Amino acid sequence: MRIFIGIELPLKIKAVLYSLQKTVGNEFAKVNWVAKKNLHQTLKFLGSVDEKDIELVRKILKELKFKKFVVSLDKVGWFPSDQRINVVWVSLRPEKEVMGLHGDIELKLGSLFEKEERFSVHVTLGRVKFVKDKKKFLDALKNVKLPWESFTVKDFSLVKSELSKDGPKYSVLERYDLE
Repeated sequence: MRIFIGIELPLKIKAVLYSLQKTVGNEFAKVNWVAKKNLHQTLKFLGSVDEKDIELVRKILKELKFKKFVVSLDKVGWFPSDQRINVVWVSLRPEKEVMGLHGDIELKLGSLFEKEERFSVHVTLGRVKFVKDKKKFLDALKNVKLPWESFTVKDFSLVKSELSKDGPKYSVLERYDLE
């Protein structure tokens, strides 16, 4: 089973991000935009996990203690560079709490899964297939006016991801409340 751990976004935040996707659109680049219902902050991608190991992961995550925190949408960005845009994203601020929760999850699951070499606080908006006009696409991304929206992170989830021709289908296996 393909699994990840993530922070689900409130509907109002998903609506803002969906609107941003529509604003940028596909005029200057072909982008596979993440479906509104699938927008999230990944904390750790576990990959393919055996059914028997999922129960152990559930048990370990239940032991995690972390306080609720507030984050805000920050800015639009892209990976890896202006020369080659593969992913369009929005960052969350402050990063400290998301990084802390990620670090605690890494620590708890360290004996079962490899540590991620690089982790960045971002919500993936879309994956760029090809760019038609790089200058205009970059201008469109740079000119996005992202409203200041904040939300309280009250929990995180263990999520099953099933890939299909219509895109991934996410199912929450378990939610873990923060203190």
